[in-house]
Amino acid sequence: MFKTALRNVLAHKARLLMTVLAVMLGVAFVSGTLVFTDTLKSAFKNQSAKSYDNVAVAVSSYGSGDDKDDPGVSRQTVKKIEALDGVASVNGRVDGFAGVADKHGKLIGQGWANKGGNYSPGKDGKDPAYTFTQGSGPVQDGQIGLDKDTASKGGYQVGDRVRVATNGPVKTYTLSGVFTTEDGGVNAGGSLVLFDTKVAQQLYLKPGFFENVNISATPGADAQKILDEVLPLIPEHATARTGQALADQEADDIEEGLGALNNTLLAFAAIALFVGVFLISNTFTMLVAQRTKELALMRAVGASRSQVRRSVLTEALVVGVTASAIGFGLGIALAAGLRSAMSAFDMKVPGGSLIVSATPVIAALTVGVLVTLIAALLPAWRAAKIPPVAAMNSVHAVATTKSLVVRNTIGAIVTLLGAGAVLSGAAKGKDGKTMIAAGAFLALVGIIILIPLLSRPVIALVRPALAKVFGVSGKLASQNAVRNPRRTGATASALAIGLTLVTGLSVLGITLGKAIDKTTTDNIKADYMVQMASGGDLDKSVVPELRKAPGVRAVSPHQSSYLKLDGSHREVSGVTPGDVEQVLRVEAVSGSLATLGKGQIAVDDETAKKHGWKPGTTLPVEFNDDKKTTLTVGAVFKKQDFLSSVLAPTSLLDPHETRPLIRQVFVKMDGGATSAHEQALVNALGDNPAISFMDKKDIRDAFGGMINMLLNIMYGLLAMALIIAVLGVVNTLAMSVFERQQEIGMLRAIGLERGKVKRMIRLEAIVISLFGALIGVGLGTFLAWAIGQTIKGSIPAYALVIPWDRIGLFLVLAGLVGVLAALWPARSAARLNMLTAIKTE
Repeated sequence: MFKTALRNVLAHKARLLMTVLAVMLGVAFVSGTLVFTDTLKSAFKNQSAKSYDNVAVAVSSYGSGDDKDDPGVSRQTVKKIEALDGVASVNGRVDGFAGVADKHGKLIGQGWANKGGNYSPGKDGKDPAYTFTQGSGPVQDGQIGLDKDTASKGGYQVGDRVRVATNGPVKTYTLSGVFTTEDGGVNAGGSLVLFDTKVAQQLYLKPGFFENVNISATPGADAQKILDEVLPLIPEHATARTGQALADQEADDIEEGLGALNNTLLAFAAIALFVGVFLISNTFTMLVAQRTKELALMRAVGASRSQVRRSVLTEALVVGVTASAIGFGLGIALAAGLRSAMSAFDMKVPGGSLIVSATPVIAALTVGVLVTLIAALLPAWRAAKIPPVAAMNSVHAVATTKSLVVRNTIGAIVTLLGAGAVLSGAAKGKDGKTMIAAGAFLALVGIIILIPLLSRPVIALVRPALAKVFGVSGKLASQNAVRNPRRTGATASALAIGLTLVTGLSVLGITLGKAIDKTTTDNIKADYMVQMASGGDLDKSVVPELRKAPGVRAVSPHQSSYLKLDGSHREVSGVTPGDVEQVLRVEAVSGSLATLGKGQIAVDDETAKKHGWKPGTTLPVEFNDDKKTTLTVGAVFKKQDFLSSVLAPTSLLDPHETRPLIRQVFVKMDGGATSAHEQALVNALGDNPAISFMDKKDIRDAFGGMINMLLNIMYGLLAMALIIAVLGVVNTLAMSVFERQQEIGMLRAIGLERGKVKRMIRLEAIVISLFGALIGVGLGTFLAWAIGQTIKGSIPAYALVIPWDRIGLFLVLAGLVGVLAALWPARSAARLNMLTAIKTE
């Protein structure tokens, strides 16, 4: 039986090709994901370990620049540490934001990953953290060092003048040297600027203080002993750990961080393999049906049912092992490609070879073989049930009425249970996500079971149109599509799964995008929103400087502060009275917002209703500097998504703040947003490359861009499952043509032209593809609606949006898939020799 199974595999190479491709793609996705994430983990762990190679003990301060007396680790403390036995050197570090402008004034790097730090040379005149390839480190006030990538992007050479923005005004420095670094921010596409230590302390903390201190040990010194002696010397707000402990912690953090990426990619690989199950099962089902007489003869000459079953499973095993081996090789290539592709996003992976451990090897073989065997179980079981008497006729075994009734009954029950769970979860709102997930799985399984039953009435609806438009080709195509409902159902199921996910993601993504867009357009009246490219806080000098720009009508910051108001800590938005109404849509419900100019506050309607506050109510308040007073509520305004529940004039808050936290500044211009107005604002802030000026379109793109990017990533990942679904359509049609050789020969003999034979096969493919697509679109929209019910409470302006244009595109693409999938089978059918085909059994 084993030899027979091997002969059958070799005899059906072409028919098993699609199955091999499906398993191969799924395995490539799994193994590629594992190799890719293992490689990233190893590279980043090695980078992390390397950064602590010469660090015996590291001290980290959690002080703040707001603490004028003790914001970090003092120089005096550093000197005490240097005097300890076993300490070779001590390097103090301080860092913060620094943005480098290119020669056109544009920011180099990603903004959030642009950093500045201090150059801290030891006794040998070198800083062990950096290797200078050109020039030397900065040792004077007007000098800086740049990382190699940033210098290259900006076209800078040693001696050039470079404009650098920190949280204050832009300054110009002389480039003293270019260095290489393994800094994670630089590898993520950012930049690193090194200043002289005194300059960095002045910029980021306070002269004479450091945020972090790295201690190197002499040869043979005990790091733990040094740690024990360092701990009594450092301030209370600082911690100290050995370099090895920090390296281990970072390694764990890296593994945890990449775990989410690993699980996401594996989830999509699982979807691809799940779709592949239908293709594999369909293939073996058709192979068994085509070999009914052969299997019956084997039973007649003494083969037992278990032997027949093992024969089919052996074929599946051979296919699974072969596809897994090829897929594993492709997975390694995929991992290498993903690693290279990261450079396209300005994300560098530290050097190192691909890591191919035992895990991806075992996973590739196990997953590929198991998926193939599981998919072949049902066909193998059916093969074993073929009676010996079937060898006496040429009629293939057909499903009994009882089996169809049982299948449809089970499918209906599972579908109803799933739909009920989804509806119940939607009714629960934010607490129903788990129930919706379970219901979605049951509904999908139930629909898959019911698809053969659904295929007949659904395809029957389009049969008259096909016959009327395409004549006999259309009529035959519709009949062929429902001739074997199980086969049609299995083929359509693969497309339905893919389209369910794609449609669900599209509906949710576009709905969220529209809600965000409506939130921005409804709430922002300003022409520009000004903010730091790094996402940090703007300097308080920005507001008065913007007021001086020509064409400015109104300017108001969104300044964040915290007060103890009426006994409760609350976030307060600091705004400019009189201007805030012109840049943001703030509607007074009662009282007047003009009272903000008199030093009073405003609260939103929800907060006012909850606490019984109204205009004229006086409330006790305690500021951040512990000073106390009473404030009067001057107005109640309609809740606004861009502002906190309490508004206060900046003039009231500033005297109590060491450094105001200004996230954005909104600007209204006379005549609206124009390129001249934007340039005026840029000039007003000294052409600062670290500050971004966003008009209304930029604001919408900033808030909705992430959703669009995520949607595109999801589409890319789901493409694997859709490719496998397409292979399933090709496979079904090809094997269907093989089964119907005699029938096609007869049609050709009685006058059906080759062109009409091709058209018949193409229409059959289109019908099956559109049927699966319609099921997927319907189920995906239903699930997106249900998930939306769980999140709409936390998203202002949420309203379900059905993207009819995208859904129409999906259906067109599904039809195109049918056309492309039918190319080879249709050509094969049209080229059949009539006489040979008629003689085929």
